Amino acid sequence: MTAKSAAAAARATVYGYPRQGANRELKKAIEGYWKGRVTADALKAVATELRRANWQSLARAGINEVPTGDFSYYDHVLDTSVMVGTIPERHRAAVEANPLDGYFAMARGTQDVAPLEMTKWFDTNYHYLVPELGPDTAFTADPVKQVGELKEALALGLTARPVLVGPVTYLLLAKPAPGVAADFDPLTLLDRLLPVYASVLADLRAAGAEWVQLDEPALVQDRTPAELNAAARSYRELGALTDRPKLLVASYFDRLGDALPVLAKAPVEGLALDFTEPATANLDALAAVGGLPGKRLVAGVVNGRNIWINDLQKSLTTLGTLLGLADRVDVAASCSLLHVPLDTSAERDIEPQILRWLAFAQQKTAEIVTLAKGLAQGTDTITAELAANRADLASRAASPITRDPAVRARTEAVTDTDGRRSQPYTERATAQRDQLGLPLLPTTTIGSFPQTDELRASRADLRAGRIDTAVYEERIKAEIQEVISFQEKTGIDVLVHGEPERNDMVQYFAEQLTGYLATQHGWVQSYGTRYVRPPILAGDISRPEPMTVRWTSYAQSLTEKPVKGMLTGPVTMLAWSFVRDDQPLGDTARQVALALRDEVHDLETSGTSVIQVDEPALRETLPLRTTDHPAYLAWATEAFRLTTSGVGPSTQIHTHMCYAEFGDIVQAIDDLDADVISLEAARSHMQVARELATHGYPREAGPGVYDIHSPRVPSAEEAAALLRRGLEAISAERLWVNPDCGLKTRGWPEARASLENLVAAAHRVREELPTV
Repeated sequence: MTAKSAAAAARATVYGYPRQGANRELKKAIEGYWKGRVTADALKAVATELRRANWQSLARAGINEVPTGDFSYYDHVLDTSVMVGTIPERHRAAVEANPLDGYFAMARGTQDVAPLEMTKWFDTNYHYLVPELGPDTAFTADPVKQVGELKEALALGLTARPVLVGPVTYLLLAKPAPGVAADFDPLTLLDRLLPVYASVLADLRAAGAEWVQLDEPALVQDRTPAELNAAARSYRELGALTDRPKLLVASYFDRLGDALPVLAKAPVEGLALDFTEPATANLDALAAVGGLPGKRLVAGVVNGRNIWINDLQKSLTTLGTLLGLADRVDVAASCSLLHVPLDTSAERDIEPQILRWLAFAQQKTAEIVTLAKGLAQGTDTITAELAANRADLASRAASPITRDPAVRARTEAVTDTDGRRSQPYTERATAQRDQLGLPLLPTTTIGSFPQTDELRASRADLRAGRIDTAVYEERIKAEIQEVISFQEKTGIDVLVHGEPERNDMVQYFAEQLTGYLATQHGWVQSYGTRYVRPPILAGDISRPEPMTVRWTSYAQSLTEKPVKGMLTGPVTMLAWSFVRDDQPLGDTARQVALALRDEVHDLETSGTSVIQVDEPALRETLPLRTTDHPAYLAWATEAFRLTTSGVGPSTQIHTHMCYAEFGDIVQAIDDLDADVISLEAARSHMQVARELATHGYPREAGPGVYDIHSPRVPSAEEAAALLRRGLEAISAERLWVNPDCGLKTRGWPEARASLENLVAAAHRVREELPTV
């Protein structure tokens, strides 16, 4: 096919779409089902309607080929585990008795059975459930979900493409099941898994699929020759099948590197590649391997992870270059639109001109359709769209909100000394022990306590004007009093105020800093039914006034025990926001760090002796390619130290991280120079404690003994067992006792019981320690 005919054939498509609905209907239906207020049939009806609405909306917008299979009640990797039959033995009876309840049990656990481990999906803030595999794993095909959703879309008269997690990525994301040797490599199961994928592909073809997309994002990471050979073998075998649809192998989030020639040579009909930052190198690499003659290329030229409008002319230039490299070039976003909110038109509080700089899922869909039209029919058919796009890009570049001379001058004046504590840790530790007088194995929580319906209602009442600020603040005070009283009665050693005034750990601060925009309806799925509204980092950052001092000081006035000041760190403020794309991330991080440094100073001045600066996103933001790690970690750790290094030696700095592969960043954790770090560890069975010990981590640590993302209440003995395992790696003088994460998603009854058991476990293990 010539470049001209490839352009004429260009179509618009997407890989996935937000699942929740315009008003988070899916979240409400699922949580209603968990509470017994919604029947299974009613939940399934909501899901069916949401899928229908999404597909028809995409088709009306001009999307030629809609995705199916991307919808999920909880997580698409968990859906893949169901599809290939890898149900953990401990959940098998529940799944056989009731597949829907068993599915949720795998995701959330029950009082008697632990859930699957949960961690971040590559370098995004989406969490997936980790498959558990072992040498005895037997795969069985269960394509009911995938086939059923394809038939739903086809029945609507739509052209549909099922989207599956690819077999190589599935195995690379998996971990050894409990009781399996830690060095077991799930990729050794590939020969067992491929026949199951072959069976699913045959069923999808029989159901009417012309194309099936197999997502292989794990191939954009550094891969060994053996892993690349596994990818080559997988697609050689799947490509050789006679009873299958056409195969489109997709990658995203970064450049493919050595995996690109492997996939280009594979006997599949198409590749879907990311051509946005940091994957722009895919363009030259594709040309270097001779392109994809005779194949389909789906070009991801619209950023599917951020919310800024696309530079249409720039994307058209890229698409024009690609025309000569494939038999047909189609247009898409760089990845699933799952990672962005649904629609900017729902936002009423953002200035209309600024709103024109933003593109959520619906607007990105329109950009994809516009680009496909321009590619297929010529740019003269989209003259008006190009002119409007140029004007909007120029408006943003010239806007005064993007540049604050005072902020930039302060940032440029930062020195290396500003990012270093004045005393080494050994001296600080002595001063802090004298100041705080804590026992061995001190107990604390991560920060937030349950966000009750009453608290949410109070915030809604304040926004709607049904109550005034004075009434709202009295309700917040009452909640803080209850949280402090409970912690004192329970015997927790370092208290928190519970964060009842905070809507979200990033949004709360973003709303008080200059340069940020807040949305009202910009919901994005983090995991399961947990949705967040990432703020938008649009301009230079500063802190006009204290943000947390008042409530922390109030809580401290209610107790003689130390109360932690609670802040969100600069890297997490970036990672869980939609960041500006017009300057280096390190520059933005430094601005946020200086704003937070002012808050740390004011907390210390007010008498707060323990200050926690949370950085749960430090690992998730780690670039996918190791060659990019040093530059990222340099500015990320510098930003944390810049936030925290202005305090005196007796002020104890804590940080917190959760649900990530910490072993990859142990040196960076050390480089933060925090006095205490708390980390998720319950689901991973204290793996991080062993990783810290192997590294020789010299400071204090609290690997979590209570998995807060499950509704089950761990017993005191269960928590004690985890604590004893932690002591095998970390000495009692340096070990803290805490949950994995904050408690805002839990209810009071389970949080209360779990924390009482946590404290009992700490007392029990303290009594077992040898006396000196």
